[in-house]
Amino acid sequence: MAGGVERVLTSKANYFVEHYGYDITIILTEGKDKPLFYPLSEKIKVVNLGLEFEEMWNGSLLHKLFLYIPKQRKFKKLITEELLRLRPDITISMLRREINFITGIKDGSRKIGELHVNRANYRNFHSRNPLKILFEHFWMASLVSSLRQLDRLVVLTERDREAWVELDNVVAIPNPLVEMNRHVITNRKKRVIAVGRYSHEKGYDKLLMAWASVQKECPDWELVIFGDGDSTKYEALIDEMRIDRQRCILNGRTSNVQKEYEMSSLAVCSSSFEGFGMAILEAMSCGVPVVSFDCPWGPQSIISDGEDGILVENGNVAKLASALVSLMKNDSLRNKMSVSARNKTPWFSIDYIAKMWKTLFDDVMKRNQI
Repeated sequence: MAGGVERVLTSKANYFVEHYGYDITIILTEGKDKPLFYPLSEKIKVVNLGLEFEEMWNGSLLHKLFLYIPKQRKFKKLITEELLRLRPDITISMLRREINFITGIKDGSRKIGELHVNRANYRNFHSRNPLKILFEHFWMASLVSSLRQLDRLVVLTERDREAWVELDNVVAIPNPLVEMNRHVITNRKKRVIAVGRYSHEKGYDKLLMAWASVQKECPDWELVIFGDGDSTKYEALIDEMRIDRQRCILNGRTSNVQKEYEMSSLAVCSSSFEGFGMAILEAMSCGVPVVSFDCPWGPQSIISDGEDGILVENGNVAKLASALVSLMKNDSLRNKMSVSARNKTPWFSIDYIAKMWKTLFDDVMKRNQI
């Protein structure tokens, strides 16, 4: 996989095996016999169970259930066998399909859950259907019961830590910024950049609606978007809103996102929610101020409004457009924010965040020895 979560986990694993000498095994369910997208240290062992859960998503609900039940049963069996074979000191779960049984495996390891989505959007239950609401309450009660059995639950922001009011085992550790840009860029293009997959929660429809207004105010600027996925509906929206295609370009994924940030003067985040917001942090490390919707909960944990970027009311297209124009027309303020953005990012360096994780590991091991 080539997502942000996979990139962060790969970076942390590489750091711990190289700097702290940890013995690390990564257990995967997808992509058997395929090369890993991100480089992984040769010291890290990889076990791929080859279950391929992703093949379920093309088909009817009945088809998905027909495939899921035996796959989940096999998954539990194989994970149990692997942990009993490995006998690790610590098992970290990404809280996907194993959440309901991981704490019940008697392999002697301390169990830590790592959640990369904020609580409100963990399963995206937002329905007025009474039956679905009842199911949501039942599901959440079951989830909380499972999370309570973890030695620790790690979330990405303080706001999300506070959201788990039923639990007393939650800690907040942000994602690390792995590659820090050390040089100052002076000759940037008049360019706004957005990075993230072409999916509904990234809000590119709202961004394009804002840009339809922005392009009239700032005709010498361009918008570029980089991301995985199908951009077809956004291409259609560009034509529908009569946006200048010469100054609004939808790209696929880039292999050198740092170079793209260094060519840009502003970044924008139009997401309806973010677990953390690695794209925001990466932009700021390159000295690019970010204009973002103040969505739950990532952007506000990184951006200091008015100092190193601008936070606008979540989902408000007019305010997003206005904030972009205000910075595009004010070189002095934009340059000042650029310096502040670069100065903030060392607090998210891999060295700093790894120490937080090591402290957590040491504390969990110590408490279980008492």
